[in-house]
Formats: sequence, structure tokens, C-alpha cells
Amino acid sequence: MDFSRVFSAVDKHKDLILNAERHIWKNPEVGYKEWKTSAYMEKEFEKLGYKLTRAGNIPGFYADADTGKPGPKILIFGELDSLVCKDHPEANPETGAVHACGHNGQCAALLGAAAALKEEGILDGLCGSIRLCAVPAEEGVDMAYRESLRKQGIIKYYSGKIEFLYRGFFDDVDMALMVHITTKEKGFTYTRGSVGNVKKVIAFKGVAAHAGAHPYDGINALYAANLGLNAINALRETFKDEEHIRVHPIITRGGETANAIPADVTLECYVRGLSNDVIFSVNNKVNRALAGAALSMGGNVLISDRHGASPLVNDMNLMKVAETVMKEIVDSEEDIEFIDEIRAGCTDMGDISAVMPAIHPYIGGAEGRTHGNNYFIVNPVEACVNSAKMIMGTIQLLLSNNAEKAKEVLAKKNLRYSSYEEYFKDIDRLMSDKEMLTYNEDGSVHVKA
Repeated sequence: MDFSRVFSAVDKHKDLILNAERHIWKNPEVGYKEWKTSAYMEKEFEKLGYKLTRAGNIPGFYADADTGKPGPKILIFGELDSLVCKDHPEANPETGAVHACGHNGQCAALLGAAAALKEEGILDGLCGSIRLCAVPAEEGVDMAYRESLRKQGIIKYYSGKIEFLYRGFFDDVDMALMVHITTKEKGFTYTRGSVGNVKKVIAFKGVAAHAGAHPYDGINALYAANLGLNAINALRETFKDEEHIRVHPIITRGGETANAIPADVTLECYVRGLSNDVIFSVNNKVNRALAGAALSMGGNVLISDRHGASPLVNDMNLMKVAETVMKEIVDSEEDIEFIDEIRAGCTDMGDISAVMPAIHPYIGGAEGRTHGNNYFIVNPVEACVNSAKMIMGTIQLLLSNNAEKAKEVLAKKNLRYSSYEEYFKDIDRLMSDKEMLTYNEDGSVHVKA
């Protein structure tokens, strides 16, 4: 297939793409706070003539491009949020926010595809439609703020794609794709997928007392937390290698002053794994270990679990369609790398892949450590313009010839859930708040499962 027309349509808007990448880089915002970033994207989309459906009480929106002929709907993402990396030389001095993840480039590519789709004749010969979505809150940061939004009833889920899915924004979508920027010089990379996670806030409760004069009157929550960390470490030999489990807690609050027994100590933690069943099982082990640590000191522990992301399973039939387009962009087929493994990172694109065929390939153009203080997009043409070309070429290939390729992908789909209802029921078992111990008058202790 000849992709020259859609590639030229992207090239026509090269300056728009590159200007967007720089603007968003210079104005980073973390999840569910991306109001300025969303407003910028909204303005640019409306200049192109799109009618937007805004999320409303959270940042983000979507817009549709329709061929006028019935057929599948393809969802394209650009992620709005940044990370926090305070020692990055270009981090926001007040918030520490910086796009050390490349999401600014994703938004630029999404805008480039939106502009290309408006070019005269670009939808000729296609059927179906395209949903272009600027989505918030992919990165798992600032959990306290997200929990405050949840308690206010503004969101139910910490991750933006899941929240959009829950709000019904993708009910009529058939398949999805996005391109993530990675730290390689050029070309594309893709894998089988990545793990999922549950996010945890763990509050150990003790009793404060004078640390020098009367430590025996207190219950040391910090010691309980340390015992909990050691108990988790003792569990590690029970984790199966093939289940790709990662458990990595940190202490975010360790006490108030050195001369007082700490009464409130807080940990945050992820439990990652190959499937939601694995995550659920290992998470129960971790909770049991934490409860035992609190019991050993005579304290208590409140554990708040929130679903973070389901494992990503790239649809390989859809990926092969995209790979056909990749070959038209790269200098050599050696610039396309398939890594036959499951990665230990997480993305809420995994939740999209749980309910529809979806892919999440990577493109080069950045350098440094991803999420690190030396991450920069150094080749924005590669990272952003070529991303937009891959998106546009894949749309063309999927929706041409009466959407033959898209229909083939849909006919061969193999999803983990038969419905959105089944999916939400499954992830909701990873959402709980439990005070793990109840002390009875007879001296016995009840431990919650």
C-alpha cells in the first residue's frame, strides 16, 4: 500500500507538531492536574475544526474523525501528564514536574494526526471512524491527591484511561493504539506486553510516648513498619519467576520527632504481576505480612489498596498491521525490534488491552534514563513526526478496502474479559480499605483476610 499521501499530510504540519512538543515540555503537569495542557490541546483541536467531548471535572477530552461510512472505530491516545523528578535540570521549580516520560511527544503526535486527518481527501477510500483522545493521569504519582478526588466522588479510578473507560467514553470503540517514546536513537520497538499493579498506602498505627523516659508506654509504629518490610522480603522466595512479581515499598512518613515513639508511620507500595489473579494472590500475602508485623508490636495497620493497571497484552495481529507501516518509515528493517518478553513496567494501556485489541509500541528519539533526571527528547522529528506517521499509516491500512484489516483483527481477537462489566468487577476486588486487626477483650486478636 502507498502511504505517501498520509505521510505528506503529517509532514505538512511538522511545525505544529514540533511547537506542541516544546510547549508541553515547558509546561509539565502531573495526573489529574493537567488543566493547562488539556486547554492547550483543546484550543489546537478546535482550530482544526474538531468538536470536542470534554471530560468535564477532570482534564482530558476526545474528538472523532468520521469517514461517513460505517465501519470500525479506532482509538488513538496521547497522554497529558508528566512525572515528578525534582533533580531534573528542567523540572518545574515549584512542583518538580517534568516530562521525563515523553508524554509531551505523544500529545504532539496526537495533534499531528488530528491535523493530518483534516487534510482534503485523506479519508477517501476509508470506512469507519477515528477517536482521538487526550487522556490524563497515566503515571502513578501523587496518590494522595488522587485519593482526595476519589473521596470527593470526582473519580473512581486513579488511572486516566480506566476512568475514561468507566465513564463510557470508549463504549463504541473497537480497537486502540498509541506510540510511546523510548531512549534509543531511532526506529521502533515492541514487546508482548507488560505487567499490571495494585497501588498501596499502608498506615501503621502505634502509641506515642517519650522515647527516652517512657518508651515502654508506647507502641512503636516505625518498628512495626520495619518488621513489615522484613516480612515482605522473607516472602520473596515464594514469588514465581514466571509470574513477574515485583513488590517495592517505601516509607513516606517515619515519625514526627526523634524524642517521641512514632505513632503514625506510612508506607507506599506497588505489587506488580503478570495477571490480575497473580496480583490479587501476592497482594494478600503482603497484607498478611503487614498485619503480622503490626500484631507483633501490639499496634494496627490500615491498608488502602487501589487498582493501578492491568497487565498489557499487545494484540499481535494488530501489531503486525502497524509493523507494515513501521517498515515504510524506518531506513532499514533492522530498525524494528521485537523483544519477545513481558516488561516489568506498567501502563493503564493494559486496561484498554483487557477489553479490546490494543497495541503500545515504542519509537526512538529520546536519550537518558526513562523517568530519570537526564531524560530528554533529542530528536523530536523521529519521536513525534514519525509517531504521527505511524498512527496515520496504521489508520489507513486498517480502514481501507472496506476495513478488511480491522475486521480481520476483530475476528481474531482474544480478550481477557467478555464485557466491560466483567472487567470492572474483576479490578474492583483490588480496591479496599482495611484496618487489619481487631483486639478483643479476652486478649484474642482477629486478623482480617
